[in-house]
Amino acid sequence: MRRKPSWAALEKAASERILIIDGAMGTMIQQYKLGENHYRGERFQDHSKDIKGNNDLLVLTQPDIIEEIHGKYLRAHADIIETNTFNAQRISLADYHMEDLAYEMNVEAAKIARRAADEWTKKTPERPRFVAGAVGPTNRTASLSPDVNNPGFRNVNFDELRDAYKEQVRGLIDGGSDIILIETIFDTLNAKAAGFATLEIFEEKDLELPVMISGTITDRSGRTLSGQTAEAFWYSMQHLKPFSIGLNCALGAELMRPYIAELSHVADVRISAYPNAGLPNAMGEYDENPHEMACKIEPWLADGLINIVGGCCGSTPDHIAHIASHAKGYKPRAITKIEPRLRLSGLEPFVHG
Repeated sequence: MRRKPSWAALEKAASERILIIDGAMGTMIQQYKLGENHYRGERFQDHSKDIKGNNDLLVLTQPDIIEEIHGKYLRAHADIIETNTFNAQRISLADYHMEDLAYEMNVEAAKIARRAADEWTKKTPERPRFVAGAVGPTNRTASLSPDVNNPGFRNVNFDELRDAYKEQVRGLIDGGSDIILIETIFDTLNAKAAGFATLEIFEEKDLELPVMISGTITDRSGRTLSGQTAEAFWYSMQHLKPFSIGLNCALGAELMRPYIAELSHVADVRISAYPNAGLPNAMGEYDENPHEMACKIEPWLADGLINIVGGCCGSTPDHIAHIASHAKGYKPRAITKIEPRLRLSGLEPFVHG
């Protein structure tokens, strides 16, 4: 199977330095104070349902704003920018009656990010920039029932997720993504469907891209929403042979550290982390300023825990610039060599021998 040429450049960059991934797209969009008419643009003036809040739609109705946000993160020294496609699959888009736009939105989002990344690669050819096609978890879970009175009920199944993800990944690749990033994973079964769909599209196109996997530990229990520990989560996903495994969202840097350390000790691939800017306050806002966030991440760098770092909810280009400044003085984590053993996972990991 062919590999996209940018893969070699990504490998080279990752071997030389800690890579910087961008920060929150939603946090930046909020700063533009967009109303319903901005979301609708001219094309969707007569749409039957309110669509304010459908941030992924902005790649069609406000592409200049999305490209400007990408540019701000690239100016802050991000090596990897994520497409604005966190909910751009037909399962989540059904909330807005926009399922049929899924493929188009992913293509356009990737094209916008591609333009921004290429512009900055021309400015800094010694530091190429990469586009990660963002694949979110959807708003449904295949492992858990949404009905407390009926534990066996599911509102989505594996094949429905797989089909939705195939359409999304196909669009992300057609639009020019360098990486497929399956992120904010709260249910490993959803992620398995995304991974399976991604491999199917690679075969369909005879083109393989690096895959990044990023889960989310939902609270101090140290588990995903579907109950897995960080180590068990890795054993569930390692068959994808990803470029990296890591965590994002839900926690700030201080609370995320032990789980990043856990992954660092058991995974024989690169480790990524992009925490929130602290925990939300009573108003749902994030108070950790760029300097504070970077200082809380720096011990990870000093201890050689990570290869890719950035920010999630509440983070801005200023946060990313501070993190990048701190990361310059440290080497990327050396990939751990893991002794071959039988490694299985349920909610807990099992290692035989």
